[in-house]
This record gives sequence, structure tokens and C-alpha cells, in this order.
Amino acid sequence: MPPNAALKPAKGWTPVDAQTLLQEISEYCRRTGMAESTFGRLSVNDGKFVNRLRYGGRITTDTLARVRTYIASHPGRGGGNGARPVILPPVPRTPVSRIESRVPTLQPVANAAPPASPERNFRFFDNRQKYLLFVNTCSEKWVVAQRVGLELANLHPRPPAVRVFDAGMGDGTVLTRVMRAMHQRFPAMPFYITGKEISLEDVRLTLEKMPDRFFEHPATVMVITNLYYSEAPWLVPNSVTAASSLVWREVPLSGNTARDFEEQVTGLQPFLAENWRAHVSPKSGNPVYERPVVLILYREDHRFLLDSVIPRPGATRADYDLVMASQPYRARAPLDFKARRVVAPLARALGPGGRLLGIHSHGNDPGLEVIQKIWPGEDPFQHDRHALLKAVKAELGNAGRDLNFNAYADGRSLFRYDMHTLPNEISNAIGTSTLFAAWNAAVYVAQIEDARLESVISDRKYLEATREVLMKHGGLWFWDESYVISRRRD
Repeated sequence: MPPNAALKPAKGWTPVDAQTLLQEISEYCRRTGMAESTFGRLSVNDGKFVNRLRYGGRITTDTLARVRTYIASHPGRGGGNGARPVILPPVPRTPVSRIESRVPTLQPVANAAPPASPERNFRFFDNRQKYLLFVNTCSEKWVVAQRVGLELANLHPRPPAVRVFDAGMGDGTVLTRVMRAMHQRFPAMPFYITGKEISLEDVRLTLEKMPDRFFEHPATVMVITNLYYSEAPWLVPNSVTAASSLVWREVPLSGNTARDFEEQVTGLQPFLAENWRAHVSPKSGNPVYERPVVLILYREDHRFLLDSVIPRPGATRADYDLVMASQPYRARAPLDFKARRVVAPLARALGPGGRLLGIHSHGNDPGLEVIQKIWPGEDPFQHDRHALLKAVKAELGNAGRDLNFNAYADGRSLFRYDMHTLPNEISNAIGTSTLFAAWNAAVYVAQIEDARLESVISDRKYLEATREVLMKHGGLWFWDESYVISRRRD
């Protein structure tokens, strides 16, 4: 089913009916601990279904039946306690100072209970409102892209292509900016770019940005996959069962304009909705794919030139010139998990002369100061780059003998990004929307779970704490730290 089909107006369907259904869905998600976007994907193959319904979307009677059938056939676990879910306001599309009147007041949540399932823990990372508000009010994406761009001068690509792996594309903002910088530096070289992303919504957002990239740099092979870090660089599932169910889709794009490519990329929506599904691992609480997928796009008129670049099932290789690993793991994840399950496999995927650039949050900034005013002593950033590289080196053992592990000094490793504000916005009368955006950024970076937030938003103390920090520093910013693992050249 096309992703927007669930929200087409239907005769006889009224907003009152929509509100009734929304209450049923919210109660179900609260009772089961399921994220609303996960509910949308599982019930109607559309992760944005509940969000659209909340802001005035209408649905067909067929979709209504599907939703209620899903709720009836998947009863919740536990009886619940009657607490209402936290409903975040719409994501601002304009500078925060201009939307103050549009941000609704947060309602207190009573009798909040601690999380009892992996799905509840996963809810924070699946919360699109938090993520999109952070992306649109902070400069991290383009600052990270600038940092990645500095590594391009150190690359020594070999035929037949410049090979890049993005270990977590997100919405594609960083990757798109890096591809522009790559075209500037390597205008005549073919590109082989692989992006890993398990979120259907992020894959859609990334694909929306690709038509212009195919127009500017025709010799591009773009591969998107939902495989694990230990599988994605090679496009090969580890288990025989997963390998036998691998969906391998090759899409030659016809035409020679960005509009031509856009139409064909948009036509992939039903394929994505059908195949790009995920569920929450009962063991780890992390999202895992239901079906492994490899999606390959390139321009049909450049197939001959790209023949040796286009991957084939069972005949793929890694050997990347650049691996981008920006926030590829949770800050609170165990050190062994970060090293063994994420960074070490990516280091193995480097080709001769290849470079892995890792980036994660550092803390010791005004953002963490906001958090510690509410939760004294809170510090989610337990593992710095030095500890991580030491663990990765131990994990690789002999396989890491030809790798260099570069932590660098703070002056080179650390870089800062800011929350966007107008020049005169930080004053004695800071708007509520600015305070909310700053609070959202702080809790997003610190990865504070929804259950913990419910106990502090019942009054305005969290906004007053945010105001104090903004006034003290004249704004809000965060530190990221970077490290580089490089393979020696032949």
C-alpha cells in the first residue's frame, strides 16, 4: 500500500471519528509500550500514520478496519495505569523565535510508570518529533559534514571508484553535503556509496535528496541497505536464513534530469513500505530488520561506465576509502558493544589507505549542564574516544596490525555545534518555543528516555533550568569528539 494511501479523505469519515481512533491508538501504544511510528508501520505500513492523523489527516473505512483488527489481534501486555502519553508539538519549520505562539503547552503526566519492555526503551530513539526538532534547530548535521569533508584531502582512491560507506544515514543531510564536497574534489571519478539505515522514514528522506546528486554527478552508484554493521559493508547477511530471504533490488534510473529521477525514486515508496520493516529485539531492545534489503540505484545511461562498480549478489567487496560513523551507537551502550558490534566491523571494511571517521557526543557543555540541573550527576557520556579505540584495538587483535588508531589531541578532535537562535533572541524574555527547542536538544543529545521525562515536565522547573543555562552562556551548544582509524596504504 502506498504510504499516503491511509490518509486519503473518505466519504462519511469525520474529524470526530479520527479523534476517537487516535485515543484508541494512544491507549494501545501506552499499554504495550510501542512507539506510535512502529504502530503505524505494523498496522498500515506507514510510520507517519499516527502523526498525520493527529494533525487532521483522514482515513478510509478500510484503513480503520485494518487498524482495529491489528489492535484486536495483538492485545497489549499488562493493564496499564491510566497515564496519558506525552504528545510533543509539531516540528517548527521556521526560526524558533517566530513560532512561539504555535507551540502548545505541555500537559503534565500523572502516575508515570517505569519502562517494562524493550519497546518502551526503544521509544526515545524512534521519536520523530524529537529527532526532527533537533535536526532543524541545531547545526550538528552541517558541522559534521564539514568535519567529514576535511578527510577527503587524505583519500587516495583506486579504480574503479571512490568508495564511501555511511554507517547510519539518518535523513541523508550529512551524506548529501559530503557528496557535494566529493564532486568538487573528484569531479570525474565514479562514486560507489553505501548507506546503512534501518528507519523507513529516514530512507524516504534520504531518497528525496538523491535526484539532484544523480544529476550533478552521473557516475554514481548509490546502495541503501538495512543490514547490520557486520553485514552492510559487504552486503551479505551473516546467517543462512537471512541470506535466503535477501531482497536485492536494482533500479537503473532512466532520463537525464533531476525531475526524471525524482519520479522514479518516488515510485519506490510501495517497495519500501513492503520490505523496509523492522521490529524491536526482545534481547537488546534495538531495532532489527524483518527482511534484509539491498537497494541499488544508478543512471541507466551510465551503466556501461559503471559496470565494474555496480555490486552483484555474491560478488561484493568492501575496501572503502572512507567510512563515516557519526553517532552510530547509543552513548549509554556498553563499551564492548560499541567496539565489537559497531566500530570493529567498520574498521575491517577499510581498503588500503582507507579512513574511518568516528564521531560521538562528548559532553562537558551547556547541553549537559541543563541535564544536570534536573538530574544532578547525570553523565551519559561514559566512554571517550581513548577508551573506545583501546577496546577496538583489543577486539581486532592481529587483524588490526595494519591499522592506525588516531585519537588526536582535544584541539583537533573536539568540535562544537550550536542551537540556532536570532542575534537578540537570548535575553531576559526568552520565548517558550526557544526554551522548548533548547530543552529538546539537551535531552535528545543526552538520550533521556521518555519515562524519565514524564516525571519532570509536570511543572516549569525544567524550562527555568534551561533559561538559566541559556542566559549564563548566551546560547546553547554541544561538543562532539572525533577519532580516525586508518589502514596503511599498499
